[in-house]
Amino acid sequence: MSLISPDNDFALMAILFLIAGGAFLAEKTRIGAQLTGAVIAILTSIAVANLGLIPHSAPAFDFVFSYFVPILIPLFLFKADLRHMLFETTRMTMAFLIAALGTIVGVIVAVSLLDLGSLAPAAGLEPEQREAAIAGLFASTYIGGSVNYAALGEITGLRGDASFFSAATATDNLFSAVFLGTIALLPGWNWLARRFTSHDHGEKQSVPTSPERITAASLTLAMACAISFVAIGDFITAAIGVSGLRYAIITALVVTAATAFPRLMARLHGGFELGVGLAFVFFAAIAAGADILAMVQIAPQLVVLVTILLGVHLTILLGVGRLFRLTLPELITASNAAVLGATTAPALAAAKGWHDLVTPGVLVGVLGYALGTFAGTAIFHLW
Repeated sequence: MSLISPDNDFALMAILFLIAGGAFLAEKTRIGAQLTGAVIAILTSIAVANLGLIPHSAPAFDFVFSYFVPILIPLFLFKADLRHMLFETTRMTMAFLIAALGTIVGVIVAVSLLDLGSLAPAAGLEPEQREAAIAGLFASTYIGGSVNYAALGEITGLRGDASFFSAATATDNLFSAVFLGTIALLPGWNWLARRFTSHDHGEKQSVPTSPERITAASLTLAMACAISFVAIGDFITAAIGVSGLRYAIITALVVTAATAFPRLMARLHGGFELGVGLAFVFFAAIAAGADILAMVQIAPQLVVLVTILLGVHLTILLGVGRLFRLTLPELITASNAAVLGATTAPALAAAKGWHDLVTPGVLVGVLGYALGTFAGTAIFHLW
């Protein structure tokens, strides 16, 4: 039971956009800048849903999952020129790959230590397949963020078990927010900071797209291109008959175009900003499904799973990163990009005054969007 009924589509969409808009405004405050807008949107939506103001599931939320998620991928990848990501941001790329390694090792350790075969019975998978699906799901979300989480939920079939997926969503969102708050506090820990290479990351640097160049035409063209990439990807997916590769094919198409025609794709001004706005709405929609009571009652093992996973992730991140003489801000930005995606990484870097990490944070976050679905799908099939 909720104050707003699940079939009141416009009211629920209004709430989602209000939460997203409020998060943008809140992150301009001193405390909000430390949390970032994405975390504020997630926590606000979790609170609103668990207080009974909005339902945990509704057709309006399904609309966001069905149409916003595939469109978000091209919007974030228009500037995903692999030559820039692999060569111009070498240090941040290395830091991100270490973060991704920490996630993969964390998933392997956590799933190996726990018996997860009894979870998600309604998904129609065998116990061994459920463990593989859960491993792929959490590997994807902690390499590329929530967009990849939704994609792997569809690919693995775990979204077919609504109660489990609600519990997994609650666990993912809650622990992502807690983890982001934790890493944001690490630079203030002098004992830790002294053990890393020092570097001044305060150089002024802007995000890839200049707001002054955004026009109605550029936004319309960006949406047209994003929808076209999704349509072409769906056509190819249907032609080869492998529905599980939908997001991977869309990603491959956009990254190929961005690498082959960087100047042409760079003209789609405002695509990334539009993607960030829709991403906040998506964060609010997916967080609304975070049923804390269900998390505790249905799948308490997930709390242990994510605790182990993120603990191993952070240990490998700091240990290996120190060996490669990467700075603490670089590692924190890379971990942020892996756990929550390209929207929060530049925001936290800017809030901390690490201005020369803003653009690299966006780029490695985009790399995470490109790799997260591939990595999660590979782990699911190979487990």
